[in-house]
Amino acid sequence: MNNNDGPGRPYGQVWILTVADGKSIRFGKEKESSGGPEWSPDGRWIAYQGHLDGKSGLMIAHPDGSGAKFLAEMQGTNSPLPSTGKRVAWSPDSKHIAFVTAVPGPETAEATGDPIVITRYLYKPDAGEGLSHFNDNRRLHIFVADVASGQIRQVTNGNHYEHSIDWSPDGEEIAFVSNREPNEDQFFNYDLFALKVSDSSIRRLTATENAEYEPRWSPDGKSIAYLGTKRGLTDLETTMEDTHVWLINADGTNRRELAGAIDNRQHAAGWSPDGRFIYFNTQDRGNVRLYRIAVAGGKPELMVSDRGSVGSWALGEAGALAYSYSSPTDLAELYYRRQDKVARKLTDLNAEVMAGKQVAEVEPFTFVSNDNKYEVEAFLTKPLNMTTTRHPMIVIIHGGPHGQQGPSFNFRNQVYAGRGSTGYGQQFADAVFGDQNGNEGQDVIYGVSAAVRRNLWIDRERLGIEGVSYGGQLSAWLITQTNMFKAAIPTAAIINLVSYNYMTYYNQYEQMEFGIFPHQGNLMDLLWQRSALKYAANVHTPTMLMHGENDADVPIAEAEQYYIALKDVGVDTVFVRYPREGHGLSEPKHIVDSIDRSIRWYEKHFPQRSSSGSSGSQR
Repeated sequence: MNNNDGPGRPYGQVWILTVADGKSIRFGKEKESSGGPEWSPDGRWIAYQGHLDGKSGLMIAHPDGSGAKFLAEMQGTNSPLPSTGKRVAWSPDSKHIAFVTAVPGPETAEATGDPIVITRYLYKPDAGEGLSHFNDNRRLHIFVADVASGQIRQVTNGNHYEHSIDWSPDGEEIAFVSNREPNEDQFFNYDLFALKVSDSSIRRLTATENAEYEPRWSPDGKSIAYLGTKRGLTDLETTMEDTHVWLINADGTNRRELAGAIDNRQHAAGWSPDGRFIYFNTQDRGNVRLYRIAVAGGKPELMVSDRGSVGSWALGEAGALAYSYSSPTDLAELYYRRQDKVARKLTDLNAEVMAGKQVAEVEPFTFVSNDNKYEVEAFLTKPLNMTTTRHPMIVIIHGGPHGQQGPSFNFRNQVYAGRGSTGYGQQFADAVFGDQNGNEGQDVIYGVSAAVRRNLWIDRERLGIEGVSYGGQLSAWLITQTNMFKAAIPTAAIINLVSYNYMTYYNQYEQMEFGIFPHQGNLMDLLWQRSALKYAANVHTPTMLMHGENDADVPIAEAEQYYIALKDVGVDTVFVRYPREGHGLSEPKHIVDSIDRSIRWYEKHFPQRSSSGSSGSQR
């Protein structure tokens, strides 16, 4: 679970809970981080990343926390890898542990020296890192630890990255994911590979233009389940492409999509212990459900259908299911159910925080897109203690641009209430493709209008707008197109599509979306036409810009440009910069500060209500 107490960023900790009596113990000390737990096949040990006697890295301990032993250091990399899976995998005899750690690459010394010498195309760090400005160029490789002796052996090397590992049931191979393109910085293409443990030889399982992720061996070792895309990708910007569950024979033949009947984004795929089913999560109209599908084929079966979001899950031998679940009224908690399918809540981690607090109701509503092609769904968090007078409404746009909002507990939305989405199929996700700040921007306006028409308690004179990343971009764009919003708070927003292309850590975003580089054809002109900065003179909405100081995804120079432009125009503008933050905010004190500032910003700029219930302008 995550620990959010104290200064700095939240950190995870490994806890073990006994189902029979509900008692739990923490691995490591109170203020120490730990994570990535993996049970040994014989059940005697848990491998995890933790701390012991001043050392940090790969640890093992008995399930009761005793016998803790340090095995090896585990280093990470800030390289902008779009997705990585498991870092630790046990051998089936429980005698060895494979793990992924980073070692210096050929550019590391120069790129961290004085002067800093840049030679790679991907020279910036991962979007969420937030603590540095440059890729450390360290490469991820696979190592094997002997549990009894502590001996460590490196089994892969070179200038590529190997990760997302899983050990075969016969103990002979380790499946992993790697991009083996000769220009992997500029051509993204994950494939599946298998490493022979005895001699470190590698065989390729896939050679597709698709992206493959997170391989999982079947219990009998004859097949591998994995996540994969249907279409070829060329860039790190892969959020537009839905991943689905695929199956492939262990020899690399008979690659086929298994859960194609569900045209929604799928993830977290894994096997039932008997090898008959594959379980997986699916985004579904704002929710995240847990499904299973028979390996032999057939219709997917819904296993957890509750309104909210299922996270991690695990299956026991007798069909018992443990899973994390965020409901509309609470943050993620651990649930457990046996074959009778009656779920039992095992944890109540936020009881003290939530005690005595009301939770606002969240309801969906749909409207037709402005081009009459799609049914668009939005979620309305109603104000607590609704009165006969009208209430303000804050429009919060999700980022991505391919993500989804939903009914799961949302801290920021609940605070407000107290005061191109995924989950709808690939075609719906594609609708934003090549149309930034286009139809989906108009859809936001349509959605606001629909909400105001259908809910007479919404005060159309007190509307605010905000969002993070692409949601910030749309927030910044829409205030150049309309004056309906009385205050705006774009966070980590793209303001200038031309400058953004050359500063982000994945510089081929526009190339992939539009099919050509910005310098080709007239794309540069189109990007400028769709940039909020071009229309800064149209803005009359008071705007507070928020940004992480070290954002490598949407560099802070985007906000810097808009801030000066809005100042030049004479708009009431504030620029809030958060140190030690990347793309989005991580430190609890920064999150709280952003919410408090946002509330004050809206209160300052929303018209005051008169005693008759009508709005009187402050401006």
